[in-house]
Amino acid sequence: MRILIVGAGATGGAFGTLLQEAGRDVTYLVRRPRAEALRRDGLRFISPSGDRTHSVQVRTADEPADAYDLILVTVKASALPSAIEDMRPAIGSSSTIVPVLNGMAHIDRLQEAFPGRVAGGMAKIVATLDAGAVRQLTQMSTITIGGLGERELSPAVAEALRVQGIDLSVSADVEGALWEKWMFIAAGAVATCLFRSPIGATIEAGGLPQILGAISELEAVAAAAGHPVSAAGHEQSIGLLTEPGSAFTTSLYRDLLAGLPTEAEHILGDLARRARELEIPTPLLDLTLIQVRADAIQRGHTAD
Repeated sequence: MRILIVGAGATGGAFGTLLQEAGRDVTYLVRRPRAEALRRDGLRFISPSGDRTHSVQVRTADEPADAYDLILVTVKASALPSAIEDMRPAIGSSSTIVPVLNGMAHIDRLQEAFPGRVAGGMAKIVATLDAGAVRQLTQMSTITIGGLGERELSPAVAEALRVQGIDLSVSADVEGALWEKWMFIAAGAVATCLFRSPIGATIEAGGLPQILGAISELEAVAAAAGHPVSAAGHEQSIGLLTEPGSAFTTSLYRDLLAGLPTEAEHILGDLARRARELEIPTPLLDLTLIQVRADAIQRGHTAD
């Protein structure tokens, strides 16, 4: 199975290295500067199991390409529109596209662009880019996949992704799993971005009722959409987002604090839109969006 990984950032580089080390045929679709660096220096991967550099196969959007069997989309939401256009020559009649972004808006965009080719995917890994190298910070490295709607997932896709270093799960309800992760990420973003603080500081300042309120209102949206959060998922949110003294933050909060463009519209804006359609009130989510959007306006950032 020929695998194309769209993006060679922290997530794509980590999973791509693990797949390549298991003997899979892996190619990265990247922008020209990243392609030149990878061709020259290879891809360095630093993980709890070691530090290594591999020569890798790369291509850019302007280079000819045959269709790939499995396309793993690992870019940030802001890069998705351009990634969709860059991917088009690589999509064939038997290709399967597995995005591992957070939220659900990307599923709609990909299905519109490539009907019948999109499967559900979700990843959990703590990794970052460090001077061009991919650094995996913890042992956690999971991918959950599954078919969407009436389309069943080919067993060959699961076989291709089942390698050492990746804890792979095939879910009968991957859409429900995506919604559950989305509600946790969104609740964490509201709790940290609205108060511009880690969880522990917000709780110390008296914000515990608001954190609980955010969890409640967002889970109400998921339930109304037909994807109620499980008891285990709810308890995970409560446990991680209400711990006194916790230094927990979210990537959206960290990007906001650093003055970087964020995935706020993809994670929070799309959720607020769905809440309005379902007539579910989300006052804390709405306040967070106003603050994040106002910050983006002042910094001259465009919506993702």
